[in-house]
Amino acid sequence: MIIAERKPMQEILGMTAGMKKVLVLGCRGCVAVCSAGGDKEVSILSSALRLGRKMSGEKIEVLEETYVRQCDPEYLEPLRESGKDYDAVISMACGVGVNFIADCCRGVRVLPGVNTTFYGANLSSGEWKEMCAGCGSCVLHLTGGLCPVARCAKSLSNGPCGGSVGGKCEINPDVPCVWQGIYDKLTYLRQEQNLREITPIRDWRPAGHGGPRRRIREDLLS
Repeated sequence: MIIAERKPMQEILGMTAGMKKVLVLGCRGCVAVCSAGGDKEVSILSSALRLGRKMSGEKIEVLEETYVRQCDPEYLEPLRESGKDYDAVISMACGVGVNFIADCCRGVRVLPGVNTTFYGANLSSGEWKEMCAGCGSCVLHLTGGLCPVARCAKSLSNGPCGGSVGGKCEINPDVPCVWQGIYDKLTYLRQEQNLREITPIRDWRPAGHGGPRRRIREDLLS
């Protein structure tokens, strides 16, 4: 899922300086699961925004709402008109939601309430780890299911860099060397032959280096 974290309060107060009426809009998708932008976080941010403005001697009207998703047009229908009633909409969704509102709701000023960080997994309560970079050219069938693009500091395609020590990355002794993990996994699965395959220089165009990516399924088009 997409992992995000709320922007610093001072940054949000700065973005909304001088505004009299704003809508804090949450999302029940990924940001709700990672406790960054669901109903609870909308309530907390709204309260903090009211308090921050009160402490500076300014008034602000803060309304709260949460959509099922902010990345599907059908859920944005209410915002197309109501959004014009606010000085700004603070989106607690990932950056996709902010972009989509900006595209679909021309008359609405939308501001990001969170910083979108990575695609990750929930290791335990309150802990998430990056495991995918959305590179568009998956090699996990060769690497035992472990991603060298997202989980290697240098995104190396053909084995470790030589700087790892004791199975740990040279950039940080707390970060496991994913290539050590790949070797251990493939050895356990008796697929060591995968390590002998030399992966050619990566074509980064599927990762978005040729412009915004788009995928169309003809069978699903109406």
